[in-house]
Amino acid sequence: MINNLFDKTISLESLLEAWDKFKIGKRKKPDVQVFEKKLEDNLFNLHEELASKTYRHEPYKEFYIRDPKVRLIHKSSVRDRVVNHAIFKTLNEIFEPIFIPESYSSRIGKGTHRGVKSLKQHLIEIQKSHGKCFVLKCDIKKFFHSINHAVLLRIIQTKIKDSDMIWLIRLLLDSFPNRAQFERERVGCPIGNLTSQLFANIYLNELDQYITKELHIKSYLRYTDDFVIVHYDREHLTQLITTIRIFLHVKLELKLHPNKISIRKYRQGIDFLGYVALSRATVLRTKTKNRILLKIKERVSQLKEGKITEEKFMQILNSYLGVLSHVNSHKIRAEIMDYIWKNLNSSS
Repeated sequence: MINNLFDKTISLESLLEAWDKFKIGKRKKPDVQVFEKKLEDNLFNLHEELASKTYRHEPYKEFYIRDPKVRLIHKSSVRDRVVNHAIFKTLNEIFEPIFIPESYSSRIGKGTHRGVKSLKQHLIEIQKSHGKCFVLKCDIKKFFHSINHAVLLRIIQTKIKDSDMIWLIRLLLDSFPNRAQFERERVGCPIGNLTSQLFANIYLNELDQYITKELHIKSYLRYTDDFVIVHYDREHLTQLITTIRIFLHVKLELKLHPNKISIRKYRQGIDFLGYVALSRATVLRTKTKNRILLKIKERVSQLKEGKITEEKFMQILNSYLGVLSHVNSHKIRAEIMDYIWKNLNSSS
């Protein structure tokens, strides 16, 4: 049990550190520049509001993104995002050590590429040792909008007993204007908040611990609300579906997405996190490949029209090439470079 976290979290030193991390890559944003013009006053006022418990979260701004499916994003004000960073640091220091190694979302040293690489290792090991390999793949239905605040707070309070810190966390949770239909309990976390990614890991760590410790499943990986279990026995995986469904419903008030439960043979290819793991290679999912090609074509047009600089274009291109470096991608890399060469040279 950890106490006395609130004062540390809201201290001027903590808020300044939170600001320094938040502003990375955002210095040119108008709202960030406005906040920075009176940075000292803003941080002092924020500290006073938090210390006196007069702090209230400002309304969110809503907008949609496509990544690739359409998602509704809720964006906080700059001051609230600074508080988010401060809360994140405190909670992450406490909960990160108890997360399982095979949880790959929003953690330093993890990510999609490492998740796919680890999956491939599990697939190869089980196929080699048993001569056959199957993968159960599941997805949780409307996960972020289904996180129950009371359940999340109970989990957090197993580690944190500081009532003031709990007040701040509850205030943050209650800032999201979403209620369960026909229920009194509050549910949902905004996808745009930094803390929401951590709350997701804290919440589903309960599932991680149950599967790995109580069900003794060794080949299990999770990325946010997508998870896979690798095993040599298809029937065993089939039986696990009901077991996991009951645990999610009873303990976490979550549901498996009925249309996103599958059991596939390794030799059929395992689609996970935008990649397809095959026996001889790992390739990009077709939709992912097409999306990358479309984005690069859009950036080439923007470069030709002078809407982005050559430096910005190269940064974007290198980021996509970095993604492709993790898979067998000779054909698509050649296609990209050929398209860029033809289009940029034709404009000169």
